[in-house]
Amino acid sequence: MTHGMTFAAGRMAARLDRRLDGTGRAVTAALVAAAAALLTLSGYFGYQLYGQHQEEQRRQDVLSAARQTAVNFTSLHYKTYKADSRNVLQGATGRFKKQFSAQTEELTELVTQNRSVSKGQVLEAGVVRADEKSARVLVVADSTVKNVSTPKGETRNYRLQLDLVQEGGRWLTSDVEFVS
Repeated sequence: MTHGMTFAAGRMAARLDRRLDGTGRAVTAALVAAAAALLTLSGYFGYQLYGQHQEEQRRQDVLSAARQTAVNFTSLHYKTYKADSRNVLQGATGRFKKQFSAQTEELTELVTQNRSVSKGQVLEAGVVRADEKSARVLVVADSTVKNVSTPKGETRNYRLQLDLVQEGGRWLTSDVEFVS
């Protein structure tokens, strides 16, 4: 009986071997090719997904930096203006930093004399363009301003175009323009 089982197993192996000589090998080759194609496609789509994730993360980082700059730029208090202006400068670089730095002393005096207080908020912000090194963002912000001449306060509307650059792993504002 053991000899009969061995004989049957041998015949089955011989049939399988003959089958793999023709059709079986073609099927195996087709399966291997399909698996390789599937791996290649999944790698390609994985890379595309990674790129989209990187782009979305960059967009969010740019928006966050632009929003913070707009809030810092439109919020001040005459008692804390030196710290407020330092906050603006920490997120600034290039032309914007030079211009704001040059005006800080004059603005400090003006803000203190007028006892100015403003609280800014970003209403909308959108990325116009962004790449790995630079970005442009449009921001709509409001600021409630109180001072000696308007003690009850008034709301001011701002439409800003901010240019940002990537420096030292951070997005910094290099230019601010008021747009209509």
